Amino acid sequence: MESQQIIFLLILAGGLYLFVTEKLRVDVTAMLILLALVLTRVLNPKEALSGFASEPAIIVAAVFVISGGLAATGITEKLGQWIGKAAGKGEARTIAVTMPAVAALSAFTHHVMVTAMMLPILLRHARERKLPASRLLMPMSLAASLGTTLTLVSAPAFLLADDMISRADDSKGLSIFSITPIGIALVLVGVVYMLLARWLIPKRSGEQGDEDYLRLDRYRTELLVMKDSRWATRPLSELQKAFGVTVLGWLREGVRRDDLTPDSPMLSGDILLIEAPADELKSLHDDIGLDLYALNRHGDTVSGEGDSQFVQAVVAPGSEFIGRSIRELDFSKQFSAIIAGLWRRDGAIAPRLSDARLREGDLLVLWGKANRFSDLAQHHGFLMLVPFAGETRRRIRAPLALIILLATIIAAATEWLPAPLAFLLGAVAMVATRCVDIDRAYREIDVRIFVMIAGVIPLGIAMEQTGTADLLAKGLLQVVDTWPPLAILLVMFTVAAFLTQVMSDAATTALLGPVAISLAQALGEPITPYVVCTALGAVVAFLTPIGHHGNLLILGPGRYTFGDFLKIGLPLTVVVAFVSAWMARWLWLDGPLWPQLGGG
Repeated sequence: MESQQIIFLLILAGGLYLFVTEKLRVDVTAMLILLALVLTRVLNPKEALSGFASEPAIIVAAVFVISGGLAATGITEKLGQWIGKAAGKGEARTIAVTMPAVAALSAFTHHVMVTAMMLPILLRHARERKLPASRLLMPMSLAASLGTTLTLVSAPAFLLADDMISRADDSKGLSIFSITPIGIALVLVGVVYMLLARWLIPKRSGEQGDEDYLRLDRYRTELLVMKDSRWATRPLSELQKAFGVTVLGWLREGVRRDDLTPDSPMLSGDILLIEAPADELKSLHDDIGLDLYALNRHGDTVSGEGDSQFVQAVVAPGSEFIGRSIRELDFSKQFSAIIAGLWRRDGAIAPRLSDARLREGDLLVLWGKANRFSDLAQHHGFLMLVPFAGETRRRIRAPLALIILLATIIAAATEWLPAPLAFLLGAVAMVATRCVDIDRAYREIDVRIFVMIAGVIPLGIAMEQTGTADLLAKGLLQVVDTWPPLAILLVMFTVAAFLTQVMSDAATTALLGPVAISLAQALGEPITPYVVCTALGAVVAFLTPIGHHGNLLILGPGRYTFGDFLKIGLPLTVVVAFVSAWMARWLWLDGPLWPQLGGG
């Protein structure tokens, strides 16, 4: 073993230790590995920094921005609501509808975002139809992960695999839909498996936990239909459909009208008593035909420099505001701020927001000038003062966002533009057309994933240049030399599947990809199926909840245990491994699509 190989293996061992123990963030660990490779002269600076300008890093950043555009225009939320409506009342139908739909959404957006979007929708669906939430959340999360196998751009591991394949034989690598046949097969198998195996998932509804999880996103407020509003004479149902609000009461000329229905037309001056999610509350305020009643009535009393903004404040224990109504407090005079909304964990709230008497733990949505919030922040009556989490939905630009997404996919799939350039242009178009503002676009990019990808690409290059990949491949070749290709593909999938439980899919692929290439070359086989199977093992191995970030999101709301994932995930991973290897052999090694059961 050469000195460069020994140095590389020591660096790799230290990196693996940090990845597994998570003593440092994965992006920091990736940067330390990169610096160590340069300082020990295993790689030169140009090679070490190549990951930042690599195609995988560019595409991942662009996909995050495009996903942000779809979310900002309300497309992903609307799709999630449609999925919830189509799911019906039964457990089996919900799984059969939700899984393919979620998988399709994950093909072009980040699967964790899809899981986060669908989580409250399914929790509400389960509560309303009295279904055990645990039976629905796990299939949904697994479908989001399986959906990443439908396109090349939906998981960093596949982008890294494509980059390795391109560098290894100077070919065109993989197209955006090269792995789609495998992805379709895996999604179908996953749906059938979960329909048959859902009985293994314990029934845990977690009714109280579910309710609390959802209600944090329902703020009580009052909405005014403005004079000459575009909403005037339009039925209430259109407003409910557009913004997803819950209407609790309807005032016309100051009188509560219980005779008005969702089909009744709204008139200028009507006041709607509503509950709305954070994003919708902000969207309602920004709609030129609507306004939050408190802001419209008292907005001119708010003074100060700078732009007005929303913040959130929690009523502290022992606060002087407890037991007093919002009307009595007269916040606009005392703090030059207006109470625009209220969230309460338990207990009833008065029909009119101004009549609500505050309690300990109430969350107030305040509106005012930024330079006047210092008095509020220091007041002992509030526990904390934090920015309001809601962001305006730009629904009017939803069709434009869909056009940009489709144009991006077509440009990349037809190779009219290289995939990195197509997705980069798509991301720029989302910002330029104001489907998503530039600040949110930057926030949508998960810097940890971007930096990690840029840092682990040199790891793969170092494995190749030091000969470590060849060394490991030769050792593996001595074991599998006489094995059939299907068995060897299963070995590569299995090794990646176990390693990805403690490392990210990108890091696992960067580490094992060069080994797969060297092994395929030693066998005299095409390298593509071996690298792809390695990447698949890194992406769709469901052995533990920590292997996929989406599973961590559902762990609490579904009240799952570690053993639940192992009980469901181990058999599914075995099936997925066999299907992946079988389909890879069919696509790139001329293997049969269907098993040959007969002789002759």
